This record gives sequence, structure tokens and C-alpha cells, in this order.
Amino acid sequence: MTDAERSRDSALPGGDREHGFGRHETTEERADRQWTEMLQEVRVAQTGAQILFGFLLSVVFTPRFEQLSPFDKNLYVVTVVLGALATGALVAPVSFHRTLAGHRRKPQLIQATGRLIATGLTLLAAAIVCAVLLLLRVALETGFAWAMAGSYSSGSRAVG
Repeated sequence: MTDAERSRDSALPGGDREHGFGRHETTEERADRQWTEMLQEVRVAQTGAQILFGFLLSVVFTPRFEQLSPFDKNLYVVTVVLGALATGALVAPVSFHRTLAGHRRKPQLIQATGRLIATGLTLLAAAIVCAVLLLLRVALETGFAWAMAGSYSSGSRAVG
């Protein structure tokens, strides 16, 4: 049986439904649809991560940065590293696609992209929590900042 015949076979009523899919699509069509959906999902998070990372990079050049406590400077460094890693993980799927385009590896690309997106979103959530903590520590008293960042963290886990 050729690949085309297998693809058509999997598009028959029993094929996709046996695997929990409610569509009649070939393996290639499914991979194309999943790839398009992943790109749409990652675009929003990618933009947010890049904006956050850009703002974080500018903080070190403000006059107030020198007044931060050693803990806050370390928190800033951790936040920047988390932002950089999140941005990298959310941008990487496009690079992988460029590298693997035309090699008929889209199912593997989708699996790797799914892991990268999950990693990127986790890192982005951690960067946001650290950024909120740093902001609140600078703007308010320390105890209140920890409580607020902790409640933000709990809320983001409940939603995600």
C-alpha cells in the first residue's frame, strides 16, 4: 500500500474517528492543520514575550536601577534570563520549520513545536511572575509584594 493510499484510507470514516478525530483528513492535511493552529497560538505569546523582554532589557539603563537592593538586582537578572529563554522557545518553531521545510517531517516538527510552545509558555509565566514581584518590591513594601506575586502565580496556574 502506498503512502497516498494509506492517507486516503485514514481519511475514511473509520480511520480518523478511531483515533478520536472528528474530521476526514489525510495525515498530511492533519499535519498542515495542526501546524497552522500552532502558529496562530504561538503568535500571541511570542509577541507578549518579546515586548516583556524588550522592556526588561531597558530597565538596567534607568537611573533607579543602581538603587535596587542586591536581591532585586538578582531578581532582575533571573527575570531577564527567563524572558530570554521564553522568547527563544517561542521563536524556535519558525526556525525549525525553515530548517525542515520540504523534508516531509511535519509530524515530528509538530511534536517538537508542541514541546517548545509548552516550555515557552511556562517560562513566560515564570518571567511574568518575577517581573510583577520585582515591580511590586520596588513600588511597595516587600511583604505585600510577595503576597501579590504569590496570588498572581496561583491565579495563572488555575487558568492554565
